[in-house]
Amino acid sequence: MKVVTGETMQRMDRRSIEEFGIPGIDLMENAGQGCAAAIIERFGPAAGRMVLVVAGKGNNGGDGYVIARLLQQEGWEVQTVVLALREEIAGDAKVNLDRLDPETVMFSPPPAGLAPFAPHLERASVIVDALFGTGLKSEVQGSFAEAINLLNAAGKPVVAVDIPSGIDAGTGRTLGVAVKADVTVTFALAKLGHVLYPGAELCGDLRVVDIGIPLQVAADAEGYDFVDHGTACRLVRPRDRRAHKGSFGHCLVVAGSTGKTGAAAMAANSAVRAGSGLVTLAVPERLNAILEMKTTEAMTLPLPDGGAGRLVQDSAPALLEAIGGKSAVALGPGISWHLDTARLIRHLVTKIETPLVIDADGLNALSEDPAILQRKRSNCIVLTPHPGEMARLTGTSTAIIEADRIAAAREFAEQNGVYMILKGARTVIAAPDGRVAINGSGNPGMASGGMGDVLTGILASLLGQGYEPFDACRLGVFIHGHAADLVAADKGEIGMSAVDVQERLPWAFKTLTL
Repeated sequence: MKVVTGETMQRMDRRSIEEFGIPGIDLMENAGQGCAAAIIERFGPAAGRMVLVVAGKGNNGGDGYVIARLLQQEGWEVQTVVLALREEIAGDAKVNLDRLDPETVMFSPPPAGLAPFAPHLERASVIVDALFGTGLKSEVQGSFAEAINLLNAAGKPVVAVDIPSGIDAGTGRTLGVAVKADVTVTFALAKLGHVLYPGAELCGDLRVVDIGIPLQVAADAEGYDFVDHGTACRLVRPRDRRAHKGSFGHCLVVAGSTGKTGAAAMAANSAVRAGSGLVTLAVPERLNAILEMKTTEAMTLPLPDGGAGRLVQDSAPALLEAIGGKSAVALGPGISWHLDTARLIRHLVTKIETPLVIDADGLNALSEDPAILQRKRSNCIVLTPHPGEMARLTGTSTAIIEADRIAAAREFAEQNGVYMILKGARTVIAAPDGRVAINGSGNPGMASGGMGDVLTGILASLLGQGYEPFDACRLGVFIHGHAADLVAADKGEIGMSAVDVQERLPWAFKTLTL
């Protein structure tokens, strides 16, 4: 699903009006019709129901006036409270305000706001939030903030027009205070604020309605790919009935150190569960016997470790030889952050030509010399940091990364020619050519150790199977979260383990291919 910023949507509106000759009043009418239809569908017939429309002075309020008129025509009792003076309403919004029965419209500009109409809130069956649209950028204050608090405290179903008032459409950030909607009806395309947290939590059931924006305008608009179930279904490749294990790649997972054999096992076993034909787990020779017990389908390859229980620079010759003939390499889970191991990792980045996934301590090794990426040999390197690791890679702070996750991921990917997967709630996937996707799966149960190791195995598996890198990243991240969603549906979020998710991977793929 394509998502855009509020500014992009405004440009789409202007282009539709100026280039395609679609009157703005028609776009507003269509928006109101879409919202009214959604309200009737959700809440049923009008009998005995009262809807309270709380409107602002801009075009979002204009949409609200259309909704009020159409619902009244359908037999609803409708009251509209405008938090502005009548003379402040202009343009298409004024046209639609004038079409309303004046006896159903009340004006209450600041500082009075919504407070005098508390009895209307109590009587309402449904409240329509038409205060602010996607153009809001400043903090909500004064009587408007009070109005939003009153809406949230009313305990009535709320339908937000375009976006819940108080949410930044470009970031999902709460601008001081925001409406908590049960349903949000947005127009033409979803906005970033609908899918990024905390906005995503405040939208309720998101519905996207057609308002007559030309298809060409929507196609040309700069946007982001929100990876939902439908997107993931299109990414999964069907398996040829004549396929054999050689058809689905041979992954090499380079992982493990003393005390961290679990990370190595989970990465390798997840590559198996994600569909690899063959998986080899390359580990320090001192740990090989342990990992032969922890893996069954994956083969193990003991590497020289000097008795240290971790990979060292002397591991390089055997490791580089083992990479020959492999279709993808995963590097980093549980590998340790020892100086000698970090040097090995940086050396491998300059030698490996195979598609390469780097995670965990592999990322920490890169953070000591990120410029090593400019000497990489592979044209497909996937990095999978969480915000703290991303901060170390970029030499900034976690707060700066979290302030604009999309910009952080895209900038690093473009500058370093890598695929960046910035993990977290709504993981961001950025390609070196500027493409950006946002993942739509997953839940808080994934906040436990080992989840990143499972993702690393999935990504290496998909790359080894020959998926185009950006497709592998999008599908890998989605299937990881989707498997966790299946676990949550079965067992709940609390106490979910990485192995639980790993074991659900085949089911997750199955639901995408039914």
